[in-house]
Amino acid sequence: MIPTRRLLRFWHRLDVTVRDLPAALLLLAASFVPSLHGLGTQIGSLPDRPFDALAVAAVLLQCLPLAVRRRWPALCLALVVLGFAVDQLRGYHLVAGTGLAIALLSSGAHLERYRRSAVLLLSAAYVPFSIALDRIDPGETFVEFATFYLALVIPWGMGAWLRSTRAAEAEHRRRVAEQTRTAERTSIARELHDVVTHHVTAMVVQAEAARYLTAAPERLDQALTAVSDTGRRATTDLRHLLDLLNPDHGTGTRTPPAGRLLTLVDQTRRAGQPVEFAEEGTPAESTGSADLVAYRVVQEGLTNALKYAAGRPTSVRVHHGEREITVEVGTEGSGSGAETPGGSGRGLAGLRERVDVVGGEFSAERRPGGGFLVRARIPAGGAA
Repeated sequence: MIPTRRLLRFWHRLDVTVRDLPAALLLLAASFVPSLHGLGTQIGSLPDRPFDALAVAAVLLQCLPLAVRRRWPALCLALVVLGFAVDQLRGYHLVAGTGLAIALLSSGAHLERYRRSAVLLLSAAYVPFSIALDRIDPGETFVEFATFYLALVIPWGMGAWLRSTRAAEAEHRRRVAEQTRTAERTSIARELHDVVTHHVTAMVVQAEAARYLTAAPERLDQALTAVSDTGRRATTDLRHLLDLLNPDHGTGTRTPPAGRLLTLVDQTRRAGQPVEFAEEGTPAESTGSADLVAYRVVQEGLTNALKYAAGRPTSVRVHHGEREITVEVGTEGSGSGAETPGGSGRGLAGLRERVDVVGGEFSAERRPGGGFLVRARIPAGGAA
């Protein structure tokens, strides 16, 4: 099996002319077999003419051009048609006449330019060919010439169908590749937004607070330390994201390690945001990508709280059920980036896509008494 596969790979790596040459040589050899003389295509009732030098030329014209039938289909078809005309007008009736059907099929499948011109020229050339053959052998009727013409249309039509099918498959592959690239770009942009926006927002808030702590060196040192820690975490998360983009990266889990939610909450608290955190239930052993989606929901909710409800009470509640994870992030601020002037809402839109992909439910809306609530129900065991 392995040698056969290697042989096939070697064969497909060869030039297309080399791969088409054996069929041309096989037809050429068959045309010189004495017992096959006169058994080829025959239009009319001309008696078979003995094999002579002109017959050799007709054979060569009908067979050898088939080696370039895919590289130069127009040239191949022209030479084969010329050889076929000599074959029929002289009455050789060679087996090489089969090359006409092969040339028509290949031209219909591989001719890219001047397809209509080729059809018109061939149809126009068939008229004087029929007249000349009729003068040599008046026994042929118009119906027989028309029938043979229609028979020639069949291989051309088959080639045209193969060409259209191949083009449709190529277009389908192009669309799939474009959709895949778009999905990958969207995924990368979403990951970068989730990672960078949260950490940078926390660093900005911490740096702004440090400006007012110059009279308290201890608190200033704590604020600057928090900025440094946030920057290191941002670098770590970015490296993790770049590792995922690396083609050599393994297929290991993308779920954040246990305790990352609490670390996320602590980081937000150090930025000056009062956060109440509650986690209920026991995480399932296998949650697929549900943990990662839950982490991103909490991350985006806390980022919006820092940006649009700074200093206002914020609550994070995570419930681990047997079949799903429920996440709620609520603030008592004025809203989120989706409804605040200047906000793009890109983070919430990305979260909705994440949750939808794993078959969950997502909502982000204002509370009746003020504030904003982000809620997500994420099925456990969703595909990563």
